Amino acid sequence: MSVRERETNEGGGRDAEYDLLTAALIGVTIGAGVTFMLRRGPSGRRPATPLMLGVTRGAGWAGKNALRAGTRGARWAADRGEELWDRVPRDEIREHVSDYMGRAREAIDDVVESELKQLRRAIRRQRKRLGL
Repeated sequence: MSVRERETNEGGGRDAEYDLLTAALIGVTIGAGVTFMLRRGPSGRRPATPLMLGVTRGAGWAGKNALRAGTRGARWAADRGEELWDRVPRDEIREHVSDYMGRAREAIDDVVESELKQLRRAIRRQRKRLGL
């Protein structure tokens, strides 16, 4: 083993040791954090309980406001729906989708044809091997 190879191998070993040390420290930090969040404090409650209550309240508020905003948006779209529908380039969309579908059909046909060829070849090989 040359000196260069030894230096390369030793340098890689050091990096691996640092990676292992970093992973261990991250694991210890996460474990300690989870332990502190889930333990019971002097009051008998978990430290994460107030956080979860706040999240629950926030989710309820968001749900109520989403309902209101959705209702307003639906009314706006219903009032202006015909005008907006006229702006949608339906013919262009139809052409693009039919083009994509045609390409997809061709790609699927090519793949199926290729797979069938390979299957036929495999069957022929097996027949030859078995003497049929």
